[in-house]
Amino acid sequence: MNSYLNIFDFKQKVNYKTEILAGLTVAMTMIPESLSFAILAGLSPLIGLYAAFLMGLITAIFGGRPGMVSGGAGATVVVLIALAKVHGTEYLFAAVALAGLIQFMVGVFKLGKFVRLIPQPVMYGFLNGLAIIIFMSQIEQFKIMENGNISWLSGQPLYIMGGLTVLTITIVLTFPRITKAVPASLIAIIVVFLLVLGFNIDTKTVGDIAGIKGGLPSFHIPSVPLSLETLKIIFPFSLIMAGVGLIESLLTLSMVDEITNTRGNANREAMAQGAANVVNGFFGGMGGCAMVAQTLVNLNAGSRARLAGIISALTILAIILFGAPVIEKIPMAALVGVMIMVAIGTFEWVSLRIINKMPKSDIFVGILVALITVTLHNLALAVLVGVIISALIFAWDNAKRIRARKHINPDGAKVYEIYGPLFFGSVSTFLEKFDIANDPDQVIIDFKDSRVADMSAIDALNKITSRYAEQGKRVVLKHLSQDCRSKLEKAKGVIMVTMEDDPKYKVMSD
Repeated sequence: MNSYLNIFDFKQKVNYKTEILAGLTVAMTMIPESLSFAILAGLSPLIGLYAAFLMGLITAIFGGRPGMVSGGAGATVVVLIALAKVHGTEYLFAAVALAGLIQFMVGVFKLGKFVRLIPQPVMYGFLNGLAIIIFMSQIEQFKIMENGNISWLSGQPLYIMGGLTVLTITIVLTFPRITKAVPASLIAIIVVFLLVLGFNIDTKTVGDIAGIKGGLPSFHIPSVPLSLETLKIIFPFSLIMAGVGLIESLLTLSMVDEITNTRGNANREAMAQGAANVVNGFFGGMGGCAMVAQTLVNLNAGSRARLAGIISALTILAIILFGAPVIEKIPMAALVGVMIMVAIGTFEWVSLRIINKMPKSDIFVGILVALITVTLHNLALAVLVGVIISALIFAWDNAKRIRARKHINPDGAKVYEIYGPLFFGSVSTFLEKFDIANDPDQVIIDFKDSRVADMSAIDALNKITSRYAEQGKRVVLKHLSQDCRSKLEKAKGVIMVTMEDDPKYKVMSD
């Protein structure tokens, strides 16, 4: 059944049957993750379900990538754990709203493209660290509160929960061999749920942690003081959450682009994610971002339009309104098993297989990012540190590549043919190439195979031309691209030199 669906400015050919089934499947896979991530952060499971509904609905309608699914993702929730534990959920809601505003402004100012600056080793480290955090958080579910003290499960309760967890993992691993029409994680949860219910097994359930029965999300201004002190508390968390959410979402967008051979709008997606998080902050959700696993489930189910995401969000809302009595009886062991499989799926195992083929600097960056992620639970800081170190390594490697081929031309002028980029890292080596005292009266510096990149490079040209001028010698700069010449012309204090034989180079723009 094919037809056309026009939601705002996006007209798409839609197979309604495929989209509806895909949406229902995505909802069933999103519910256990939303519950688990909320519990992981010490929040009510209802807050996680509200996030799944609000994020899913708003981004499905307004986002820049049909087929992509957003919800209460672990990548952003992990960032807010410390804030929620120390200051409470009201501060968490305020931080989520502020993070959304930051994300929205990133989209408005068209900064979404900068996600391309994240190197692959940084992403390996980020995802591996996140996988370890998710796995370790599941181990915490084997603890219980007794008489105000937290202790590990032991004896029969431990054996029951451990056995049910192993059963869940086994089903998730083996069921796809039978059929992939229904998500294996959903089947695992149903089987374990029916087993516990049918045999009246006494084990930890979602209802033992918190109730999830609720109504429609209601407008609620976070109960925090409107002061500079509050801003100081929430801003670091908001900034980190905004960065992590954008990284996760825009990388997911790029993944969908490759799978569908189409092009999404990164800046529109950033604005949609931001708007969804602002709404979360004022309607009791924990916020979130794009969810890689659910997006892949959606695409594998055949969805290529926005309708599946809308159906998924509305299904979650229906469960909040009418399905709480059932959801509260779900064994925690089933959710633990599903989340352990999520952790295993999140870990980039390919990074271990190719580690002997990677440069040592990339290995170092990947391990460092993973360690920062695991030890500090600060995903954005880990990515930022990884990007900075990767950039410094790149600069160092390129600084060593500056070369100068020298010869005397038929007119008796000394020619320096420069190879490699001239930038802050290579200026010292560049200046050492010249023999000012012994060079003839005319010197030609040819930049045909080089590039003047920054102010440090301009300053180096200023120094070299000044030194030759002090000796009464003339310098000619050749083959400077137009953008390089513009830098020189705008820079104050640069000695004007003769520009000869400068062709116009076409510079690729984004």
